[in-house]
Amino acid sequence: MEKSGFRAMLLAISDKLSEDNLTSLKFLCTDIGKKRLEKINKGIDLFECLIEKATLGPDNTEHLRDLLIQIGQRVLLEIIDEYERGSPATAGVLDAQEREKINIATEVIVKHLGRKWLQFGRKLGVNQTQLEGIQEKHSRDLEEQVRELITQWMKMKKENARVEDLIKALRDCNQNLTADLVEKDLDAR
Repeated sequence: MEKSGFRAMLLAISDKLSEDNLTSLKFLCTDIGKKRLEKINKGIDLFECLIEKATLGPDNTEHLRDLLIQIGQRVLLEIIDEYERGSPATAGVLDAQEREKINIATEVIVKHLGRKWLQFGRKLGVNQTQLEGIQEKHSRDLEEQVRELITQWMKMKKENARVEDLIKALRDCNQNLTADLVEKDLDAR
């Protein structure tokens, strides 16, 4: 079953693509086949091909993100972000108590983690492409990079996201002070 808004999100991106953008996207999608690519004259048609190839779906927007970055259309990533923020897969799946714990931990981690956020992200199991996307999206804001990292991790883990995993990843990165501060803040609530 598709998430609500997935096709609307694709249509919104398609509408913002220029002819040159579409040409560039088609050039990058070599796995579709030349004859089929020649018939495509709208972004939405290209997205349909990507859905058929299973490289794009309601829970899989990374390939589309990569393509948009490669053609220099980072501004369109915001449309994907909006879709994902409002998507039912991330909202309401995690119980309220655990979400509150993660929110408390996030605030502490954002303040104290610093430049070790990439190592922390790897310990959480976030893939390199996602880490690079976060780095590019918030290239001048370290705190937003950390906040986005935790958001991506929560999307990945869904209802299995636990604050204990964040603390363990901090300790695995030798960020024991930050882990202690998270535990202290959690105990204070």
